[in-house]
Amino acid sequence: MSKSKSKSKKANSADVAVSEGGRKVMSNRAYEQELRHLHEELVKLQQWVVHHGLKVCIVFEGRDGAGKGGTIKAITERVSPRVFRIVALPAPTEREKSQLYFQRYIKHMPAAGEIVIFDRSWYNRAGVERVMGFCTPEQTTKFLQGVPLVERALVESGIILLKYWLEVSPEEQEKRLRDRIDDGRKIWKLSPTDIKSFNRWDDYTEARDAMFAASDTAWAPWFVARSEDKKRVRLNVISHLLAHIPYEAVPTEHVKLPKRKIGRYKAMDYPFRYIAEKY
Repeated sequence: MSKSKSKSKKANSADVAVSEGGRKVMSNRAYEQELRHLHEELVKLQQWVVHHGLKVCIVFEGRDGAGKGGTIKAITERVSPRVFRIVALPAPTEREKSQLYFQRYIKHMPAAGEIVIFDRSWYNRAGVERVMGFCTPEQTTKFLQGVPLVERALVESGIILLKYWLEVSPEEQEKRLRDRIDDGRKIWKLSPTDIKSFNRWDDYTEARDAMFAASDTAWAPWFVARSEDKKRVRLNVISHLLAHIPYEAVPTEHVKLPKRKIGRYKAMDYPFRYIAEKY
């Protein structure tokens, strides 16, 4: 594991937290400082995974508005999309519905040198499908009985499997969902299913508990992250996954740009169609 991980940069106390309704929140300055450090470590992890041909699968689950998308974005915004691959599947097609349930997920599993992140996963069957009636109770029971065996097979094949549940309160969830309604940048995140499931909090809690009881195993445990504070949950999740995937910095040669000569060729006088510069 990289030694620099233990050298987390400490921000001034005035930057780390300010009072907001009695709750301490992290300032943007402190957040960006910590995130930059963690991004550097994620790049080291990326290089280690590629160098040693590791296979990593990270699952994110949680209620609507729990912060899964924002956390995944924080993980992937400074790494290579050729190594870190996000899988966010739409509703299954009629053909996929006729297949083995896990089939459409298995084909997205990582090959050597890849880190695959599932933004929702096969656990749809234990959550939204169960609560919203998209599957039968018998299908849910069979899934919960079978998922530990499938995940054991994944781990025994050499895949490093990490499963995260982002836990959010009903008050914070409602705040975030209402924000999606009022923000034109986020309205696409609010699906008809989100609206229908809004009043099914207790049903989702029951489904979550049954899922944990059946699939929180020694070989594929669930890790729960409190997500009331978006900044903190992103930092906490990244820090946790870095601590649970052994890696070191891969030695690299110092890069130096060579001298170059410009002027051998005279560019043609071409009428390029430049876009309007409004900003």
